[in-house]
Amino acid sequence: MSKAKRLIDILLFVSAKKQFTAQEIADAFNISVRTVHRYLLDLSDMGLPIYAEQGRNGGYTVLSSTILPPILFTEVEAVAIFFAFQSLHYYRDLPFYTEMKSVSQKLYESLQKEAQKKVDSLQSYIAFWNPKRAISTPLLSDVLEAIINHSQLDIQYESKSGITTKHVHPIGVYAHDGLWYMPAIHLQTEKTLLFRVDRIHSMHVSDKGYETTVHLQQWLESPHEPQQPIRLHVELTREGVRQCRSEPNFEKVLVTNSNGTGYIDMMIDQGEIHFISSFFYRLGPDAIVQEPPELIQLLRKHAQTILATYPLDS
Repeated sequence: MSKAKRLIDILLFVSAKKQFTAQEIADAFNISVRTVHRYLLDLSDMGLPIYAEQGRNGGYTVLSSTILPPILFTEVEAVAIFFAFQSLHYYRDLPFYTEMKSVSQKLYESLQKEAQKKVDSLQSYIAFWNPKRAISTPLLSDVLEAIINHSQLDIQYESKSGITTKHVHPIGVYAHDGLWYMPAIHLQTEKTLLFRVDRIHSMHVSDKGYETTVHLQQWLESPHEPQQPIRLHVELTREGVRQCRSEPNFEKVLVTNSNGTGYIDMMIDQGEIHFISSFFYRLGPDAIVQEPPELIQLLRKHAQTILATYPLDS
């Protein structure tokens, strides 16, 4: 039997037992204790976290909870995995950042010299760029841990009205435009609300569970019924159409006329008006809002604020 095959067999054996002695391995594989010690040193050098217990009844303990057997990748597969990790490089906060960095380094070092040169060359021409936000998300890993455990959370959340306490059951977390978001069921109203994780100042994990059949992927892919529906009707110039095609919230509902102009006619939640007002204000005369009146009033207010900031006699 080759040494590589023997090492894999011993790796699987010790990973399953967690605690063992050199004699147990020697008996299981019909090899000497001296050979076992050499194999264990090799496995330790390969990254298996083994702790040796001293004393008459001493043995070994595998420190990590789970160890995967070696997986063989083609060179192209390894490069693809390396770049999958690189795609997250521009996020300031990531769960499992340390582990991802370690895996990325191991993959790179395992590549042949020619493949490493290919990776180095590709990095000069390919980037999965996101704006690297200065906003910190210190509770991201804690929130993710609570979600995995199906926990309820009491969060101190900062919004326009100040910091308030919310009792929620999170559905999951997702990243968008360099920020992390947490859709969660607000347990007082049983409505699903969207929270920015960086705006969570503190959190308390409750042992109480909450039965729900909603999963993150379902929530992301399903159309969200407005809590307080209100009609949004906007007429667009050709430039307005071009700008709205770049906005995920409007891209799918945008109707384009044969001359390149278009319009948006959809139901939105009344709570979204403040959010979308800045977008349509930026479009100026390329987006003429017909409804709702509340949005028109907000756009006028924005314009008046700008005029007051830059008076004609200044």
